[in-house]
Amino acid sequence: MAQIIFLFTPLYGLNRSFSEKLFDLINIIIMVILIVLTLYPFIYIIFASISNPSLFAAHTGLLLKPLGVQFGAYTMVFRNKMVLVGYKNTLIYVTLGTTINIIMTTLSAYVLSRKGYIWKNLLIFYVVITMFFSGGLIPFYLTVKSLGLGDNILALILPNAINTYNLIIMRTSFGEIPDSLEESAKIDGANDFTVLFRIFVPLSLPIIAVMILFYGVVHWNSWFYAMIFLRSRKLFPLQIILREILIANNTEYMASGVSSGDMQAVGETVKYATIIVSTLPIVTIYPFLQKYFVKGIMIGAIKG
Repeated sequence: MAQIIFLFTPLYGLNRSFSEKLFDLINIIIMVILIVLTLYPFIYIIFASISNPSLFAAHTGLLLKPLGVQFGAYTMVFRNKMVLVGYKNTLIYVTLGTTINIIMTTLSAYVLSRKGYIWKNLLIFYVVITMFFSGGLIPFYLTVKSLGLGDNILALILPNAINTYNLIIMRTSFGEIPDSLEESAKIDGANDFTVLFRIFVPLSLPIIAVMILFYGVVHWNSWFYAMIFLRSRKLFPLQIILREILIANNTEYMASGVSSGDMQAVGETVKYATIIVSTLPIVTIYPFLQKYFVKGIMIGAIKG
């Protein structure tokens, strides 16, 4: 209640004109509409996933509450062994891939942010140009295959070890750290690795947290390269399994024991349950990194 009152307090200022109050009111209305439009699809998916399949199949229009609470769709999702295999693989890809991403981006950003390194400007040029030009999908595929990474989890990790945009943001963050800290550390006998991991990394935890979020979400949602390079189903990430269920409509084996007449209705709730299962980890982790998000991402806007 206090938050609602605080939200509308600008409308009752004693020294504010009618146009200012009207402007604030319009802004509040627009924000409320945007919040509803943003949250409703997710709420719809939650309600659909726990609804009675028959009632949900017969329902049309807005869904403002569950239609008979049932959790059978989630039972069917976890009955599919490939969902569990996909979960395991995705956790491996996210953990290993994000670790490599952070290490490579941190090392590269440190080199590109320091003064006096040979060929630094040339390296920056080659890094930035990759944001605008690429060889295309076919040369990329042939390169990865020629390195022997076909049907290998490293094909999803090594070719994208560094994201150029993230590298520039971290380089800018490191550039904000005073040179005097590095100079004093080197006077005391510290080498570059000591300076990086004892000074730069502790002072850059907000931006590192943002990088973890960026890279982690990309790995969690990645499916295209997995579809291209992986052939063994035991290596499929969760998003490929989700794609089979949602796009290929492959839910029959998950609904064993269900009559053919109810198969379509059950399949719809299973699809929504699969979406919730696949997005829940990211939605759960995000609040813990949110406090670093604004501070970290704004660093890239301070100076280039």
